[in-house]
Amino acid sequence: MAALWALVYGVLGVAWALGMPGFPWGASDPDPDGALSILAATTPRSGWWIAAFALLTAATALALTRPAGSRLPLFPAWPIAAILVLVIPDSRLMMGVAYTPLLLVAPLFGWGLGGATFADAWPWPVLNQLLCVLGGLLLAAAALACGHDHARWFTPERGRKAVYVAAGVPLVYCLTRWAWALGIPLGVDREFLAAGEDGLWLAGAYLATFGALGGVLTLGLTQRWGEIFPRWLPGLRGKRVPPLLAVIPAGFVSIIVTVAGLTYLRATVAGRFALAEWGAWLPECFWPVWGAALATATIAYHLRRRGSTPAP
Repeated sequence: MAALWALVYGVLGVAWALGMPGFPWGASDPDPDGALSILAATTPRSGWWIAAFALLTAATALALTRPAGSRLPLFPAWPIAAILVLVIPDSRLMMGVAYTPLLLVAPLFGWGLGGATFADAWPWPVLNQLLCVLGGLLLAAAALACGHDHARWFTPERGRKAVYVAAGVPLVYCLTRWAWALGIPLGVDREFLAAGEDGLWLAGAYLATFGALGGVLTLGLTQRWGEIFPRWLPGLRGKRVPPLLAVIPAGFVSIIVTVAGLTYLRATVAGRFALAEWGAWLPECFWPVWGAALATATIAYHLRRRGSTPAP
């Protein structure tokens, strides 16, 4: 599947290089000043490089189908997967995921959201990022299947520590956004705060609450209620929680928060932020730590659930 994805995407790269519209970066990307995407300076002619990268990805994926015993294909597999999953996407991927539930319920309450639509949250360049993440995950899954014992790296004890980190890191971001919604200029000045009084900080508080709720759910990766549905859930009480019900969303969130954090780190290194407004960017710079901890906790949970008994 990873090889098939790479071949199809390679064909797209060749088509863009030959003039087909739809190149998802550069001038056709709605990112106004190129501050988000690491590929903002590319042109459709870069499609040839995309095709070459896709060919390397396909060859690596096919090499992973060889009989066990050779680790050589694993060396390019992991860097390629990391590029597709963590480097090519940017923070808009997280924003699209976070705002989708809000866009679904906004019409029920008459919220205008400034006229924002699903097309604004998911333009083609951002949908393309999802495609790149899919390709990276397929290659990573193939590499994991061909790898050796991962349990010694993701022990229950490391998973438990990672859960506490993953639940705690987003709280710094949450505190700033809740404070702004209440009119408290935490980490910013009054002028900055006034710029969002038209409802922008309410949206920020929504995202903060979303993150805090995610932190609470993260605790379930080491708690009994993360493996056995609690008693207060009618129809489900006492039944085992399907592992993928936790692994899939937690794994995806670990990706998008890491990507968003790396975007903020790149912007910070480029000097795009003012120190006096640290509340607007510093909490996000710790999101790669959040994402790494959540990924560690998720993998440890997955390995523990494979033929294991529920946590006490």
